[in-house]
Amino acid sequence: MTAAADHRVLSVPEGLDGERVDAAMARLFGLSRTRAADLIAQGHVELDGRAASKSDRVVPGAILDVTIPVEANPLEVVPEVVEGIKIIHDDDAIVVIDKPVGVAVHPSPGWSGPTVVGHLAGAGFRISTSGASERQGIVQRLDVGTSGVMVICKSEHAYSVLKNAFRHRTVDKVYHALVQGHPDPLEGTVDAPIGRHPKADYKFAVMADGRHSVTHYETLEAHRFASLLEVHLETGRTHQIRVHMAALKHPCVGDLTYGADPSLAKRLGLQRQWLHAVRLGFEHPDSGDYVEYESTYPDDLAHALDVIRDEH
Repeated sequence: MTAAADHRVLSVPEGLDGERVDAAMARLFGLSRTRAADLIAQGHVELDGRAASKSDRVVPGAILDVTIPVEANPLEVVPEVVEGIKIIHDDDAIVVIDKPVGVAVHPSPGWSGPTVVGHLAGAGFRISTSGASERQGIVQRLDVGTSGVMVICKSEHAYSVLKNAFRHRTVDKVYHALVQGHPDPLEGTVDAPIGRHPKADYKFAVMADGRHSVTHYETLEAHRFASLLEVHLETGRTHQIRVHMAALKHPCVGDLTYGADPSLAKRLGLQRQWLHAVRLGFEHPDSGDYVEYESTYPDDLAHALDVIRDEH
């Protein structure tokens, strides 16, 4: 997305006589050769009034006319109401939402889709200014591919209190996960450190030098091909449930990134991992009362579970 453009017109000095256009641009404008070549390929460079090619050579006095688009900041919060985000609770301190799949919590490099903070800005919510500018008020995160309940702070006091509560693990974070097969034992704890995958930087894995990670699970329903688990997170690492379930050889159904069976996912009509944040409980930052908020299964997960229940 182009936010603005820097337009420059310069006469080529004698010291660059005979240089290729991309090399001359790199010297004159402080660009990399690659960036200069890209601008030429995109038609943003003219040499003496005609479109330049990167192999053209410059001569002293030639007029170099360059337009340099300024890329939008990937961390900029763009106000945009997002269809599907539901407000579960709203007061002066917090707003609790039901996040749909396909929505990131906040802007990040490489993500150009909808965000929770962008939706709240677009819907007129005033959010705490604590935290980095692109994730103000954010005290927890859900993956783009994970749906469910989450809390965002509206006041500075709420941000401070809940940030501390998440840090000290006094928040009850409950997920439901449909996993392949039947975990043995049916109820247990996975205590295994998680770090970035050594061969794929978009994935995580159980690693000896990873961060301390603890997941508690119990089986709610056992079916022929899969089990529905209730999961309580003691820690909150990126992809924690997905990584721990995959390490048990029972990946979340539909989670192709972590080894799920693609044929089962296709049969169930799943385009993502079967994982949903169903409940969130904590002491309200203003009243001190224990509050709990819930989210029901979205249609795609409910349909997949119904199919699993019907397969005997």
